[in-house]
Amino acid sequence: MPEQPQLSPFKRHLYGAAGLAALIVLYLLPGSIGHDPWRGDDIRHFSAVFSLFQDASFWLPSLAGAPVTDFGPLYYWVSAIFGAMLGWLLPLHDATRLASPFFTGLAIFWIARAAARLYGRHTRTPAALLMLGTLGLVVHAHEHQPYTALIAMQAMTLAGLALVPAQPVKGALQAGIGVALAFLAAGPSGALLTLPLLIVVAIGCPECRSARASGALILGLSIGTAITAAWLIGLERHDPTLVALWWEGAWSGLGEPIPTTDLGKLAELLSWFAWPLWPIALWTLWRARFQLLRVSWALPLVATLCVLIWLILGGHTQAPAMLPIIAPLALLAAAGVPTLRRGAANAFDWFAIMTFGSFAIFVWLAWTAQAHGWPPGLARSLERVAPEFVLHGTLFQAAIASFITLCWITLVWHLPRSPNRSPTNWAMGMTMLWCLAVSLLLPWFDHGRSYRPASESLAIALAGEAPGCVAGIGLSDSHLASLDYFAGLRVDPVGANLTACKYLLVHDETHASRLSLAAQWQLIWEFRHAGGKRLEVFRLYRRE
Repeated sequence: MPEQPQLSPFKRHLYGAAGLAALIVLYLLPGSIGHDPWRGDDIRHFSAVFSLFQDASFWLPSLAGAPVTDFGPLYYWVSAIFGAMLGWLLPLHDATRLASPFFTGLAIFWIARAAARLYGRHTRTPAALLMLGTLGLVVHAHEHQPYTALIAMQAMTLAGLALVPAQPVKGALQAGIGVALAFLAAGPSGALLTLPLLIVVAIGCPECRSARASGALILGLSIGTAITAAWLIGLERHDPTLVALWWEGAWSGLGEPIPTTDLGKLAELLSWFAWPLWPIALWTLWRARFQLLRVSWALPLVATLCVLIWLILGGHTQAPAMLPIIAPLALLAAAGVPTLRRGAANAFDWFAIMTFGSFAIFVWLAWTAQAHGWPPGLARSLERVAPEFVLHGTLFQAAIASFITLCWITLVWHLPRSPNRSPTNWAMGMTMLWCLAVSLLLPWFDHGRSYRPASESLAIALAGEAPGCVAGIGLSDSHLASLDYFAGLRVDPVGANLTACKYLLVHDETHASRLSLAAQWQLIWEFRHAGGKRLEVFRLYRRE
């Protein structure tokens, strides 16, 4: 083989550890601040954090007054800590949202450590790069998302168990705490995704069968159990009814398996969500097919199977629920990167460049359609979706986006050949695309996905009315959370227009027929949000 050219000191730093750290920061921070809480998980989970500041009870958060039972409190606690520390500098929703890049960064760190401990230091960088390049992670890493806490604790548990053969006490303590924090992050789901991994190490690792190693595992699990029990006891003393309510809600999503007719939908979702992890992970398993009973292969394999079983038995077909599969797949894929054949590595390399280059062109076209009306067809489509949007600061946006694009082209052009070239291109491409979308399209997304204008308009309309409670029909959690945060209004959801409240707020879905109300209700306010197929209409009625 011809000798690889020697890199200059600058290039060694640029494409080495310093460059990787800078890439992770550039991936995590842009888009985490600078916009309102968006509809969906972002506003829903922020509302739970917001309740910790309003109700002064840190035992269990609530959403517009209703206890949150589908997750544990860990994410909300850490998010509230960020809000308390940085709320003087940033809007509260921006400060609390930093918990997601914090947990995502922890997940990247721990999965890289796990790869180094299982397969050698040469797999540490590919593990981090592959997580950065995963298609399904990028959006959820920049919104209020409790699943980021779960994958961080999942990665911490894997890293701890990978350390048990060499340092039983330290590794077992880390794994035990990881299991406990996974439970605090996602309840029984967190335990189901991490506890079986302790059994894998206890059974499959000859070095772990000594009295010292077994005792360390038991000690780590005991510490984890104590942490979990402390929260449950504190919650029970605060309000005994909340323990039963949370426990019932936490288990409710684990008993409805996915129908066999929807398994194809799950496979389709995973195929793009976990790209490019799963093809490289399958190659890794094929290479190690005669050694799968060894702990180094059994640990990430069982972790992946636990996630798949949890998804199927729990009936999870939403994109955020796919996040726990990223950590174990990234671990498997990291081990396979150095063994990829040159043709396969080059194919992944060029596919990354072409994919992100094409998406970057589309982002630029979407911006030129907003700023200059070209191409006209795309401009008309964007205007239909957000008819009242007005773009400002186009020169500054173009300058920042041009700099991002040129930096990516330069880095790709001068990227040295190495086994890590393909994952590096995926990580750099995903970071470039995200930063480009944030710099060019963030105002447009914020306009269409924030309910601030509707909430503030409703608050103004109610300010001129006589006091009275407000009932709501057809309102989602996003609507309730937005009204609570932006307008300080808690709406009482009802199933029909039979309510004792003086005011009734009705939300109509796109193209839905107008709700038939009794003659006593008089329309006093209407607000139209977005447009086209995403049109939402809010109407406020007063009882006459």
